Amino acid sequence: MFLFLSKLLPLFIYPLGLACLFLGLTLLTLWKRPHIAALSAIAALVVLLLGSNGWVAAQLVRSLEWQYVPTTLPNAEAIVVLGGGIKPQIAPRPWVDVAEAGDRVLYGAQLYQQGKAPLVVLSGGRIEWKGGGSASESEDMAKLAEVLGVPKTAIAQDPTSLNTYQNAVNVKQILQQRGINRVLLVTSAMHMPRSMGIFQKQGIEAIAAPTDFSITAQELEEYQATLQGFLLNLLPDAEKLQQTSRAMKEYVGILVYRLKGWM
Repeated sequence: MFLFLSKLLPLFIYPLGLACLFLGLTLLTLWKRPHIAALSAIAALVVLLLGSNGWVAAQLVRSLEWQYVPTTLPNAEAIVVLGGGIKPQIAPRPWVDVAEAGDRVLYGAQLYQQGKAPLVVLSGGRIEWKGGGSASESEDMAKLAEVLGVPKTAIAQDPTSLNTYQNAVNVKQILQQRGINRVLLVTSAMHMPRSMGIFQKQGIEAIAAPTDFSITAQELEEYQATLQGFLLNLLPDAEKLQQTSRAMKEYVGILVYRLKGWM
């Protein structure tokens, strides 16, 4: 039930869900309380305009992604790759598909090829009511990792975790069985602050190896340096709305996980 509610309830505070709530209030009060209806309609518009604004999205995303700016990574005992970017092989897909966060597997395989660690731990199950396939996400990640040159003997899997807390708990068991504690933690840059907090809470010596950055320094400079970039960032944009929602999801997750004592 916690898993379901953790996916459902935050939807109503993200920009799109919150705007829908305001619009619903507008319809309920339109005839008898037109002033309230007008205010709720204005509130819905403001929420959507702010949420889809390029400047708002960029600052929210940067506040998370740039907490762990990539540096020269040291060697470790294992590379831990968190799931969240792989779509299962379900018709008409001919094979597993890589979503935007699928950079995690690509980067994890690259780190292995660079000799950063002799073991790659892939962590991720699948939620049945959320597009889950017959195979766990860790299994699909393993298929990709093998294609990218990581031998099957160098891969360990956690196929049952359904959130970041379970990622850390299950991975810790795998590491303890192998006498490992120092790892490179690979996940999306926006997801890294929450992930690092949880893994460190579990006593794992995790070194951040972020990937899948949404905002770059060059993009921010272009927004400020060109009139075109400035104007485009003032206009509503569905991609920016998604970025704002993703950033808010992480902040909600950080709050909830801290309240539960997981961070």
